[in-house]
Amino acid sequence: MIQLNKISTRAPKNLNKEKIKAKTAKLVAELDELQNLLFAESKHSVLIVIQGMDASGKDGAVRNVFGNMNPQGVTVTSFKAPTALELSHDFLWRIHQHAPAKGMIQIFNRSHYEDILVTRVHKWCTDAVAKERMRAINDFEWLLTRHNHTHILKFYLHISPEEQKQRLTERIHDPQKQWKYNEKDFEEAKLWKEYMRMYEDCFNHCNKIPWIITPADQNWYKEYIMAEALHSLLKNLKMQYPGLKK
Repeated sequence: MIQLNKISTRAPKNLNKEKIKAKTAKLVAELDELQNLLFAESKHSVLIVIQGMDASGKDGAVRNVFGNMNPQGVTVTSFKAPTALELSHDFLWRIHQHAPAKGMIQIFNRSHYEDILVTRVHKWCTDAVAKERMRAINDFEWLLTRHNHTHILKFYLHISPEEQKQRLTERIHDPQKQWKYNEKDFEEAKLWKEYMRMYEDCFNHCNKIPWIITPADQNWYKEYIMAEALHSLLKNLKMQYPGLKK
């Protein structure tokens, strides 16, 4: 059972920052070729789910870990508040249409898990409905993995409330970050304990594909964990370039 308050949000103290950054750079460079191989072979697909509190570094991870790969083979979808059309369907309707095709890497910046997180924190959905949605999520992920050779990596970017406060405050004063400022983020931060409780419930009920709890107070370590996980996944697929078409 995952208890977030017992998991560090920082890198182990014995790690050398510069050495880890060098390793990450090497992994990211190799990911470009592995993604090309994935696209060429077109037997597998990859879904990367990124969840985390506001300012946990989701956008930065997308840019720094996955931004070096060929944009023809990588798609990013950000799920915000559902539209009226989306609300008129089941909650997975808007998600399923973005599932990756064979050969593709699909990144969800926030995901179907929002419908059992923010909705519960704000009492827009009951616990009973949330439990039903968890079962549907497990079935949905099983469907992708079993019938479309989709490999799923689920990252929770584990940031401390102190680091979050600092980053949210930077958005007020840093001209390069002011475009990200949203007054509501500070209100959501006040609900920290409730969010943690809902995240833990999510991890413990939607864990058939395990979550990677990723310490996110230091971007260099967060990016290493994510790059290494994707690199390991793709290497283990033992992919080969197709030969000449007959």
